[in-house]
Amino acid sequence: GEKPYQCEQCDKAFSQNGNLINHMRTHTGEKPYQCIKCDKTFSHRISLKIHHRKHTGEKLYQCDQCDKAFSQNSSLMVHHRTHTGEKPYQCSQCDKAFSQNCHLIKHQKTHNEK
Repeated sequence: GEKPYQCEQCDKAFSQNGNLINHMRTHTGEKPYQCIKCDKTFSHRISLKIHHRKHTGEKLYQCDQCDKAFSQNSSLMVHHRTHTGEKPYQCSQCDKAFSQNCHLIKHQKTHNEK
């Protein structure tokens, strides 16, 4: 489709002006959405909505393999790897692989210490 709203800071373009305005916050750092529980601020309304689940305990994403539930779909996807054994993060210096990127980063530091 047509994308007449061009970002002046990068090469992204949008079909609606509101989407460009939201995108511009990535450049300006503006965070107009504030949590009323802890004063944390967010660039986008959806990020605040997801964050709010931490305070409410709402967990919409249920694992179909066990009784665990999560407030974010991305957390469920990471958890799901404990059942599948999937380890998509491969160390470039040895043959070890990890289910989470943070575990790979921690492991890679062991190579840097040598």
